[in-house]
Amino acid sequence: MKYISTRGNSTVDSTFDALLKGLSDDGGLYIPEKLPKVKFEKEEIEKFNYVDFANKIIGSIFDDIDKNDLRREIENAYATFEEDILPIKKLSNKYVMELYHGSTFAFKDFALSLLPRLIKLAIKEKNLEEKIVVLTATSGDTGSAALYGFKDVENTKIVVFYPTDGISEVQRRQMTTIDGKNTFAIAIKGNFDDAQSALKEIFTDDGFKEKLKSKKYVVSSANSINIGRLVPQIVYYYYSYYKLVEKDEIKNGEEISISVPTGNFGNILAGYLAKEMGLPIRDLICASNRNNILSDFINTGEYNVNREFYKTNSPSMDILISSNLERFLYYKLKDSESINKLMTDLKEKRFYKLDNLSIFNDIYGYSFNDEETIKGIKKVYDEFKYLMDTHTVIGYMAAEEYQKDENIKVLIASTASPYKFANSIAEALEIEQEGELENLKEIENITGIKLPKRFEDILNAEVTQNLVIDKSKMRDSILEVL
Repeated sequence: MKYISTRGNSTVDSTFDALLKGLSDDGGLYIPEKLPKVKFEKEEIEKFNYVDFANKIIGSIFDDIDKNDLRREIENAYATFEEDILPIKKLSNKYVMELYHGSTFAFKDFALSLLPRLIKLAIKEKNLEEKIVVLTATSGDTGSAALYGFKDVENTKIVVFYPTDGISEVQRRQMTTIDGKNTFAIAIKGNFDDAQSALKEIFTDDGFKEKLKSKKYVVSSANSINIGRLVPQIVYYYYSYYKLVEKDEIKNGEEISISVPTGNFGNILAGYLAKEMGLPIRDLICASNRNNILSDFINTGEYNVNREFYKTNSPSMDILISSNLERFLYYKLKDSESINKLMTDLKEKRFYKLDNLSIFNDIYGYSFNDEETIKGIKKVYDEFKYLMDTHTVIGYMAAEEYQKDENIKVLIASTASPYKFANSIAEALEIEQEGELENLKEIENITGIKLPKRFEDILNAEVTQNLVIDKSKMRDSILEVL
């Protein structure tokens, strides 16, 4: 498989090169030159487990990775999950795929338990003399999943930048208590967009890359700009669809729609790619919080970053510059010249406008504020005795709005354990406790939903990472840890 840049001026000839580079030299994002069509036969649907689905789908794109190597790394990656890797819960005419049964209790584990293993294969395949420094910006969940995934992986170091404010205490603790020899979590005075924009500049800064090379390091990314993050996420849409077929909830070939709470557009883009590869998905439902730049864009064609940034109770979606939107626009417009113009406007004016709104014919956008989010959690719990986190419930409420006009079943991406956002859950359930640990225990007492012991361990663990820097010092801090 070859990979082309969304901006048209860079191509790499192998999956290994795309994995190691992360971001293209022209500032664009890599996409497969051609998306394969993938379907599953009746006997496969009946027999395949998650690893089997992953092996077939990932292998159809990463077709230049040795089949035995790929199978082994997929098996090892998902052996870190709970026995039931991906439970699916039925709530009336909606289905919730619980993507939080991995090491860090968030959907990012599906890709970030595998990506380090793929990068290790790439280092071996390319006979790299240098080590890899993996640079990552996080709004909460990516950071911990990346740190856990790359912990003690030889010939790598990982540096995660996270905002000082706006993430939950569990998210912060997951990053700052990790004890890997090669793992570094650094807080920046700013928000996720500041960190992500600065990292993108670093990836295209030849002078800085030369400094890294002098230290015998080359740079890669664990953010969803890396194609190795995106492709594994396609799998769970296929797996969930065919599990619903197996359970006679839907007929094979019946269309469903998917609702995805998203800020950086990666998770919903994986659903779009599944659709392009042949999965019967009718519509994509983009669910936003008060930072509703994506839902506004879908409804108006205007992408305007010149707006207030809000810290919300769904912090993993507190993002205004959505990286993976560039890939979506490329697939829809099929024109790298247009992408270059849009991205130049975004950088210079913090604004761009699309004239052709027909590209949104199969995507809907809805947004909800903090108060609606809290009420939604309580409503779902009262009706179904089912607990959703602050992001998932936004996906649920978006599906509800969509189904007022569309008589079709909806698959909802549940992106994190409700226990990761205990204070908001406590507010929704009218629990009055002091401290996140107390809230965690009281939520378990009231709901009977078991609290994984690792949450308590995380909150009681010793903090090993406590560096806070100005965003202008990110380059210096990277060099210092190498």
